[in-house]
Amino acid sequence: MSYDKEINKHGNILNNSKFKILKEFIAHGKTSTFKHSINVVKCGLGIIDKFNLKVNRDEFIKSALLHDLYFYDWHKTPKGKGLHGFTHAKDAAENAKKIFNINDNEYSNILSHMWPLNITKIPKTKEGVIICIADKICSIKETLRIVNN
Repeated sequence: MSYDKEINKHGNILNNSKFKILKEFIAHGKTSTFKHSINVVKCGLGIIDKFNLKVNRDEFIKSALLHDLYFYDWHKTPKGKGLHGFTHAKDAAENAKKIFNINDNEYSNILSHMWPLNITKIPKTKEGVIICIADKICSIKETLRIVNN
């Protein structure tokens, strides 16, 4: 099933110059962070539809698109940043808040997307749980190059 039409409703994010910068960074394998974010949205919407979950699709899509909104190559983490897996969710949430004025649920969804690695950042919404799951699925597929980049 194609979710492009639903995703494209968020053109304010997709066409934003800051979001487009994510095309310059690799997330996993050969997949850019921009494409990874879209993959997470599509995977998550597939989960939502397969299990007929009642969620706020708009908040899910925004949170999933912005879950990795950081502006550096994590393979060369800048000095003083700490380990990427433990720090980038906070960076992404802060960037999304500053650039896109996201709401508290969206902020929480982004902040908790690395759970259970970040054991204290437990998802508080269904949308947040789905982002965690979809992010892990996509990360594995992209790393193993099971998806189209």
